[in-house]
Amino acid sequence: MEMRVFGRTGLKLSILGFGCGAVGGLMVRGTAADRERAVARALEVGINYFDTAVQYGMGVSETNLGVALKALKPADAVVGTKVRLPKTDVGRIEAAVTESLDGSLARLGMEQVDIFHLHNPITLNGEGESLSVSQVLNGVVPAFQKLQQAGKTRFLGITAVGETAALHQVIDAKVIDSAQISYNMLNASAAEALPAGYPAQDYGRLFDHTLAAGVGVVGIRVLAAGALSGSAERHPIASPPPEPIGSALSYDTDLARAQRLMPLVTEGFAASLTEAATRFAIGHKAMGSILVGMATVDEFESALAAVLKGPLSAEALARLSALRGGFAGEAR
Repeated sequence: MEMRVFGRTGLKLSILGFGCGAVGGLMVRGTAADRERAVARALEVGINYFDTAVQYGMGVSETNLGVALKALKPADAVVGTKVRLPKTDVGRIEAAVTESLDGSLARLGMEQVDIFHLHNPITLNGEGESLSVSQVLNGVVPAFQKLQQAGKTRFLGITAVGETAALHQVIDAKVIDSAQISYNMLNASAAEALPAGYPAQDYGRLFDHTLAAGVGVVGIRVLAAGALSGSAERHPIASPPPEPIGSALSYDTDLARAQRLMPLVTEGFAASLTEAATRFAIGHKAMGSILVGMATVDEFESALAAVLKGPLSAEALARLSALRGGFAGEAR
């Protein structure tokens, strides 16, 4: 398993991480035997990053990951979790994030997590459930730093969703260590300029900012919540299709565009669209670790096999770019 240095942290993370989210559902709704088998297999092949959140099954994912790791007793697992602040807690940020992390640590059965991420969207002015840049830099970050000083987390992070300008400001401030960034074949704007009229959020080459700031990147929505399988079928324990992040405004539109990328498979660049999407995500030098949702151990094995094949070829990337060019000008 390829290991990559994670920003300025000094951590070395496996390029394939182990996502414990609710979209795939294995660590929320899977059986105890399947959960432990998947975690054991991940450790066996050299995966060391495990990513969870209190929102994944309202604590169920954290509890189940903690049980599996306690049974397997790995020496070098790197664990990240998250806090999402409701609007009612904006006036008590320090207390709220402390309570959230204390609850996460109790469920995980740990005294410390390696990375603690803010899960809220970040916007310039903090509308709705988002937090403003000021609230993040002047409220969340100091609260996280106190938890770091108390030994409850080693590193601080954000989930980089919200407004592009706001995300740039937070990353450019060089006060966080990790950013979870949406990056997939439907929207690669974290790495490259989008064509005019392209129907997706423009993240404004966010990877340039993380590299300059020494911020490690965790790739999320690698499969666009399943749309980049090219199939509408979902496993019985997977969640219903969630709202897209950064790409189309509906899952069905993402799925339809994903299906238009099938020449990558029919022309022999990858064995499946899922494989192509997984290999695409590991190709950028800024990427530290990617998360691929899974419902079964077999789906984990498929992600592993894809990563072991390495990044897509230059020819495949050129073909992908040509196919994606056809999306420009369409309604988002």
